[in-house]
Amino acid sequence: MTQQDDQLLAVMARRNWIILIVLVLLSLFWQSPPVTYGVLAGGMLVIINYRWLGRSLLKVINDPQLHSAKGFKRNYFFRLIFIASAIYLLLVRGGVHPLALIVGLSVVVLNLMITTLKRLY
Repeated sequence: MTQQDDQLLAVMARRNWIILIVLVLLSLFWQSPPVTYGVLAGGMLVIINYRWLGRSLLKVINDPQLHSAKGFKRNYFFRLIFIASAIYLLLVRGGVHPLALIVGLSVVVLNLMITTLKRLY
């Protein structure tokens, strides 16, 4: 990876947190703890998932012999189970608002859209 790519990833990681903070602050206007907790939990979950995916990909790209595609697929499966279980627990036991959770889960998507628009224009 080039220096520019490393900088882009660092900027995107920082922007994920900024977007999450802005969304959590906006959720405070509803004055409902389930809404705020849903946005916060969804954002944290998707940022953890994004970082986990990034590390897995870097391992495979940097040393393909040591970290095989099978290992990446296994890691992907465990990550999927972890995320699905966390979402299930948040909705069933956590008492978060489902739409707020979806808004929180959209942090990385919003970041990718912003990054794409910035690079295009």
